[in-house]
Amino acid sequence: MYDLGENFHIDMSKLVSKPESIVRGQRYRFTVLTERLIRLEYSPTGVFNDLATQFATFRNFDVPKFSKKEDNSYLELETAYFKLYYSKEEPFFGGSFNPTKNLKVSLNGSDVLWHYGHPEAKNYYGSNISAEVSKNENSYNKGLFSLDGFVSFDDSTSLRINQFGSVEPYIKDNIDIYLFMYNKDFGLCVSDYFKLTGMPSLIPRYALGNWWCRDKVYTSDDVVELANNFEKNNIPLSVFLFDKDWHIRNSGAYRDLETGYTFNKELIPDPQALINFLHMKGIRVGLSVNPKDGIYPHEENYQRIKEILEYKSEGLIAIDPLNPKLLDVLLKCVLSPLEDLGVDFFWNDTKDVKDLDRLWILNHYMFNNLSRNPAKRGMILARNALKAAHRYPVLYSGESKVSWENFMSIPFFNLSASNIGSCWWSHDIGGYIDGIEDPELYIRSVQLGVFSPILRFHSAGGKYYKREPWRWDSKTANIVGGYLRLRHRLTSYLYTEAYKYYKTGSMIFQPLYYYLPKVYDDTLYRNEYFFGSELLVAPIVNKKDIVMNRTIHRFYLPDGMWYEFTTGKKYVGNKKYISFYKEEDYPIFARRGSIIPLSNKSNVNNTSNPTDIEIHVFPGQNNTYRLYEDDGISSLYKEGFYLITEIDYNYLPNNYTLIIRSIEGKSGIVPDTRNYKIRFRNTKHAEDVIVYFDSTQIQVSNAYVDNNDFIVEINDVRTVGQLTINCKGKDIEIDAVRVLTEDIDAILSDLQIETTLKEKIATILFSEDSFKDKRIKVRKLKRYNLDKSFIKLFLKLLEYVEEI
Repeated sequence: MYDLGENFHIDMSKLVSKPESIVRGQRYRFTVLTERLIRLEYSPTGVFNDLATQFATFRNFDVPKFSKKEDNSYLELETAYFKLYYSKEEPFFGGSFNPTKNLKVSLNGSDVLWHYGHPEAKNYYGSNISAEVSKNENSYNKGLFSLDGFVSFDDSTSLRINQFGSVEPYIKDNIDIYLFMYNKDFGLCVSDYFKLTGMPSLIPRYALGNWWCRDKVYTSDDVVELANNFEKNNIPLSVFLFDKDWHIRNSGAYRDLETGYTFNKELIPDPQALINFLHMKGIRVGLSVNPKDGIYPHEENYQRIKEILEYKSEGLIAIDPLNPKLLDVLLKCVLSPLEDLGVDFFWNDTKDVKDLDRLWILNHYMFNNLSRNPAKRGMILARNALKAAHRYPVLYSGESKVSWENFMSIPFFNLSASNIGSCWWSHDIGGYIDGIEDPELYIRSVQLGVFSPILRFHSAGGKYYKREPWRWDSKTANIVGGYLRLRHRLTSYLYTEAYKYYKTGSMIFQPLYYYLPKVYDDTLYRNEYFFGSELLVAPIVNKKDIVMNRTIHRFYLPDGMWYEFTTGKKYVGNKKYISFYKEEDYPIFARRGSIIPLSNKSNVNNTSNPTDIEIHVFPGQNNTYRLYEDDGISSLYKEGFYLITEIDYNYLPNNYTLIIRSIEGKSGIVPDTRNYKIRFRNTKHAEDVIVYFDSTQIQVSNAYVDNNDFIVEINDVRTVGQLTINCKGKDIEIDAVRVLTEDIDAILSDLQIETTLKEKIATILFSEDSFKDKRIKVRKLKRYNLDKSFIKLFLKLLEYVEEI
């Protein structure tokens, strides 16, 4: 049995369930893992699997409470959530000619009944291999979330992993199913799922910044110039990902190779120096690899590999991932030397999605090989191999078309990932190939990317694909640059949310339809999602109205009071809205009391723990946010090398207190001192501001009003200890309620219409007249030679006002 090394060893004690949880016969074995989760096995030979699989990595759950009734031929098992009925030793389903259901499971408190082969038609889907194969909803795979309150996963044909980390085939003709019967307790279902399949991986902090990739031939000088251009334009860049042209692609009789592991020295003469340059700039490096063909004779370690494998002939050495020795050679003799040069991660660009086992094996072993060194945290980019994809971030959605149609599908695709417990999908910002380079599409794609799991630029290599912001007109460049800087500043917030996802399984991106299932069937609202614990996003995926030069956008806000993140305007929840967004605007909302930490004034590419931090605090209610920080690149956080800082907001209408205190972890993780900028949203200048560090009163560095926000700055504050900021005043909270007529007035102001005529139009639109009378008066504007397109616009705006 081949041993791949300690890093791949499996702790078998985690795989064997406790005997008290197991009910078995000669050909069946049922394991009650939790009150909501049961494993159902049937084996014609009586041989069952206790090895890890691609799907399941832990089965040693605590024994849940359940009851058992049985006689010689019949078995009943019951928990607080379900009741199982089984005719002993019989196949779970009789087949198409004998449809007897020998196994049935009912959901307690409902009339829902699951049986083997159930269609599970009310399932809300989980994302597929990639966007390339997800052309419509019917192409999506089963997810955890279902209106039925149950879901089953068939693990019968999963590859098995033995104690030495090598792959073994499944047991032929066995049935192995995990059935989740959770009713309305979806959160507990997700918790059971992660315990069974493994917790999500904590990605490196740099992965949350802006990624760059182009399918073009880059020389060292090109890379240096690009990095300098990002810096010159004050646009952060955290990852440079090389597409296939970094390696030798033509050698002797071998031409246009997709597979390669040796730098092309004609393009990149000194790979080590280039990687060091990028690291010095704060930019991490990824390489595209595609182990499709194998190892060619021109690769640097070819002769050594031949010796290890005892190959006598020259020529291509094929890589078979099912052969552990060949897989070991790929990892240790091919990929590891590239890591020694400073490469941070790999893009497994295996395009053959027909062989998902091969894809999964490569993802699994490449990821774990990168994790072998505690000083380096594993990460790969790859297509989704469908089995427990949350363990192998980041997921690659494939080469997308440059089109509005493709763009419109991205939010639903991202949210469906939550239904399989996954999060870290990345898409080609702006699209990859074909189409028309449209500035509006580019802007909206970047904005969605900022509020998406991973922001990764990628396009074909043609010179007319414009992904660099500075290649667009000044308006587009300014908007995109601002949003890319915002993404960089969001790193502190996103990394905290990523830690919660890793630690507790709390999904970073939660569809609104988890809380309001009815919106799933309403295409106007089902794309909305919670972006971490503090924000809600209602993504824009439609083109703007050319006449008003704005996007007409409908959205729904759940219960509570909400604030638009950029303007601070207040919205009452449990209500549908319509609004009009300029290209520079985007619908992001913070619930009252939200606390959002942002990095501030960092070096342009730096994604490490900031020395300057800005905290946005929205009024309305008390809240506590726990900011998580570690070194962002190693696995030392597992040994306690991290710091959790609690940000506690105590709200009264005219008396706010914000307390920032370190509560868990070690010193030395973050800078010893920090400059804090506290932005109290929708707040006037407070008459009295008192600041303490621990028990000592300290000076405020600055306090001032910025638009509708009150800013308090305190510099050089120790990060271990307690900072207390108290603001008092009379009527200091601004009640900036959003009014639709203000939006319409702004539209009218921007239109290319004679100024004196605008006065007449405003009188009509904002009068107390009836809707019918206003329509008549608008139509009569034709007498002023007003273009028909404007008349249609004003009639439509009247309809929007009438809606509310």
